[in-house]
Amino acid sequence: MAYQTNRREFLKGGLLASATVMTGGAMSLVMPEPADATAPPDIVVSHGTDPAKITRAAVDALGGIKQFVKPGQRVVIKPNMSFASGPDRAANTRPEIVREIALMCAQAGASRIAVLDYVLNDPKECLKLSGIEAGCKDVPNTSVRNVQAKRLFTSVEVKGGKQLKTLSVVTEVLDSDVLIAVPKGKSHSSAGVSLSMKGMMGLIYERASFHSRYDLHDAIVDMVTVLRPALVVVDGTSILSTGGPGGPGKVIPLNLVIASRDMVAADAQMVALGTWYDRKFEPGQVRHIRSAAERGLGSMDLKKLNVVNLES
Repeated sequence: MAYQTNRREFLKGGLLASATVMTGGAMSLVMPEPADATAPPDIVVSHGTDPAKITRAAVDALGGIKQFVKPGQRVVIKPNMSFASGPDRAANTRPEIVREIALMCAQAGASRIAVLDYVLNDPKECLKLSGIEAGCKDVPNTSVRNVQAKRLFTSVEVKGGKQLKTLSVVTEVLDSDVLIAVPKGKSHSSAGVSLSMKGMMGLIYERASFHSRYDLHDAIVDMVTVLRPALVVVDGTSILSTGGPGGPGKVIPLNLVIASRDMVAADAQMVALGTWYDRKFEPGQVRHIRSAAERGLGSMDLKKLNVVNLES
């Protein structure tokens, strides 16, 4: 599949072109103070140049990993590691971030930590060049694996799905206690952006049919009614602003990660903070984000959320 795209194709396929597109490239990144400063954050944006440090700080600000992982639980971590390329290309999640999350899960007493993705390039090269396999090799109870074989999936019902009635999900995910999404912030030639919601396609068998048989955006939202992570940590250390999801494209360093319990909110925040095809966009212009919010799967209204910014 060709992943190169231009700005017109991006607007047509992935975003809602409307009068609300930001003009002039200027957009305030400072969120208003919440009415109750003692309320737990809905979103944490952790800034700094050390990926592992800002990841841990973001999760700690949400209450710590023990809010999500209990002793003896089985955890699945879903990063982006689908492409045979290194971190500088910004197509895969940085290995330091994945390792830090796996390490926190191990420290919380997880009995099994599986780092899984249905990769698109040669599996051995993806795991090697992404750096994720090597990064996690010394984390207790942790394995890093590609999931492609049909025998690894189980069909489940999608209740109330607009496009999907059933979905084949990695059985290990269904058997786990905790799902954690660790997507890379990047553009996508069909979906507009690939973040935590779009990234869940790496845990299903029917991913090709999402592009050929179904309305992609509705299918993504149907999918995340089944695959809803307890924790989302978006890698915004750099974003693949053009040429996504695999690149090569324009890579913009942002030196941040975003953490939230709400995948819609996390994706909305990444859209708002990023620059995509040399433009700024509102979260609601990404159709699957807007649809997920409309279907009650989370909030994209950043002004109504408690957003905490950290500096490390």
